[in-house]
Amino acid sequence: MFPEHNQRQLVTTARIAGIWYLLMAISGILGFMIFHPQVYVSADPQKTLANLIDNESLARTRLLLEFGIIVSQALTAVWFFKLFRKINDWAAWAVGIWGMVNSVVIIISAISMGTAIDIAGSSQNVEDKLILIELLTDLSSNAWRVGGLFFGLWLIPLGYIITSSKRMPLWLGRTLIIGGIGYLLSTTISYSGIEFPPAKYLTIPATIGEFWMIGYLLIFGIRPLKESPSN
Repeated sequence: MFPEHNQRQLVTTARIAGIWYLLMAISGILGFMIFHPQVYVSADPQKTLANLIDNESLARTRLLLEFGIIVSQALTAVWFFKLFRKINDWAAWAVGIWGMVNSVVIIISAISMGTAIDIAGSSQNVEDKLILIELLTDLSSNAWRVGGLFFGLWLIPLGYIITSSKRMPLWLGRTLIIGGIGYLLSTTISYSGIEFPPAKYLTIPATIGEFWMIGYLLIFGIRPLKESPSN
């Protein structure tokens, strides 16, 4: 009776974690991939300033989506810790802490965006605005790029928990580990000055693993302890 009750609780926790993870993915896709390029134009502070002034509501929507990423990332990290702490304590702590670091990194980006909106609407002269807007746009962009280190790091213990416990598909865990390493390599190569265009593909396994993880959490939750299939 008690194992069945505990399993039901774990499945519920897993599905809640899946909901937070899904919300993080949705807010990330909408914010970073769809709305961001409509407001912040790389290497063109004049165009970015015009967007911030003429489309302030769009810029604020982008900022609110960044808030969505921050909150959902933090809640995902907390629920993963709750889900996995009795399965592998140290790895659960690593997932929780490194997941929170992801939120802090994105907070830096959100602060930059909020400041850029304020500066765009201020009474400063245009030349000063352009300098500051370019600085803040680069700061936001680099927060995301450097954040790739922890976007990758938190996937590695997450994948390890899965591969070692077999409470989820073995290849899901392996894909997350490969994806985490891919993020670390991609970020390092990006800042090393090495011209290596294929580096942008190194994060593909992470994307596959994260969406697989979301789907598994929402549909299946987590396997009972007694079920330990080899694949």
